[in-house]
Amino acid sequence: MLIDSHAHLDSERYADDREALLRRAFEAGVTTILSIGIGEHARGMGRALQICREFNQRKEAGTAFPRLYASAGVYPHNTPEIDTEILAELDRLLAEPEVIACGEIGLDYFHEGAAHFIQIEKLIAQLEIAARRKRPILIHCRPKEEKTDAWEDLFMVLEAHWQSTGLGGIMHCFGGSLEQAQRAVEMGFLISFAGNLTYPKAQPLRDVAARLPLASLLVETDGPWLAPVPHRGQRNEPALIVQTVQVLAGVLGLERDEIAAATTKNFQRLFRLGANVGN
Repeated sequence: MLIDSHAHLDSERYADDREALLRRAFEAGVTTILSIGIGEHARGMGRALQICREFNQRKEAGTAFPRLYASAGVYPHNTPEIDTEILAELDRLLAEPEVIACGEIGLDYFHEGAAHFIQIEKLIAQLEIAARRKRPILIHCRPKEEKTDAWEDLFMVLEAHWQSTGLGGIMHCFGGSLEQAQRAVEMGFLISFAGNLTYPKAQPLRDVAARLPLASLLVETDGPWLAPVPHRGQRNEPALIVQTVQVLAGVLGLERDEIAAATTKNFQRLFRLGANVGN
């Protein structure tokens, strides 16, 4: 049993074959997918929940699909779009039982986009809603090139506005240092690795993974992006997570089934889903 902890199933790149890719995922052993609700713009963050409900209904009718859950949040670049209506919509979505996480939210200083102070201000506003709804958070953090500015600001915000909730979350598509990973784990976060873990130049990232406890790890596709080797450059999809799991297993000196079992257990624990998460 595999869990894809982060896939953008609402992407237009899946519009023509969403049903087929979910069948392929199930055939590959992926029993659960967390469908990320950020949309192309903030007002589209509810689309992930719609997809979740549509395909879960069909699964309950007997179709071989993974169990879907959803998240909702405003991506860092879209934070200038946040107003009282967007925050109210986020609050409404997080109240839905299928929406188990707030995200992906966070800070992105790599691309020219929303001003840093706006990203920080709106991140805090979303954290407050997630805390009230008791939902773990999915964090996106990308600094400017080799700098650590985004990480420093992120930890400052999390220490002041999140750590005391005890709700934890996921450091999605982790690309930071061992020190940053360990600091996040100490704050109750799981560290999720995507297809870039398989890239030839990603040895520093594999070195980080090798030093982390198995109980702190998750895997994801971040589809439709970051397809793993040997599919790099193609559209990514949940079925391809098996390649990332295989590489992670090699890094840790474990069998693929051991990684699948451990990451499933970690996901269940974080979201308090119980052992029937994929049913």
